[in-house]
Amino acid sequence: MPIPSKRYRELVCTVGVTRNGKLIRLYPIPYRYLDFSKWYKKYQWIKVDIEKNKNDNRIDSYRPNIKTISVIGNPLPTGKWKERKRIVLPLVSASLEEIEEKFEKKKVSLGIFKPKNIKLKIEKDNEGWSTGKQRTLRQLVLFGKQPKKLEKLPFKFSYQFICDNKNCKGHKLKIVDWELSELYRKLKDKNPYSIDIILKGIRQKWEEDMWEKKRDSYLIVGTHHPYKSFLALGVFWPPM
Repeated sequence: MPIPSKRYRELVCTVGVTRNGKLIRLYPIPYRYLDFSKWYKKYQWIKVDIEKNKNDNRIDSYRPNIKTISVIGNPLPTGKWKERKRIVLPLVSASLEEIEEKFEKKKVSLGIFKPKNIKLKIEKDNEGWSTGKQRTLRQLVLFGKQPKKLEKLPFKFSYQFICDNKNCKGHKLKIVDWELSELYRKLKDKNPYSIDIILKGIRQKWEEDMWEKKRDSYLIVGTHHPYKSFLALGVFWPPM
């Protein structure tokens, strides 16, 4: 999800898969400030020049040249799950413990795996941005696009689960998927005075729909730079 930035106004981290089947992190990307022609979507190929981020020792983190982003074709539609699975499933690890080990040994900081007994945890958070981030969001610029409204969610969402690993002691990962933020805002627009309905709708999708038995669901994770802690970046939830 976007966060305010002094240099870029706001930033988005994009995780994708390369043509040769490797997970890759593209950062920073001021997505909402890109030209509309560069607004790539989920499950859509793009072409972009990249270079290794010298300030980030994670082997899968790269800095994109924003000007070179070009969208290739249309996104793979929902009906193309077979093609999506062909690209994603070869990347699956056995557990978060296995992914953590890859990070410690080789600085591979992205992964995907199938958790067990997953539950969504919702906690209250600060309702507004910090003073510094508010100042960044209000800052006008002489050239280019002016700042866009960026609402902060007053809740924190996390997944609690265990892994199919004898050494697993249980995990709790914060969810930072932009889709969750957008769902919150859509539900809020429809139900502006009922937070219970909003949170029920989020739980319905992120705890029940995405992980129901007829789905072959996996959790996508990555580390939070410069820290070693993992975050929940998204869910891959094709039908069985």
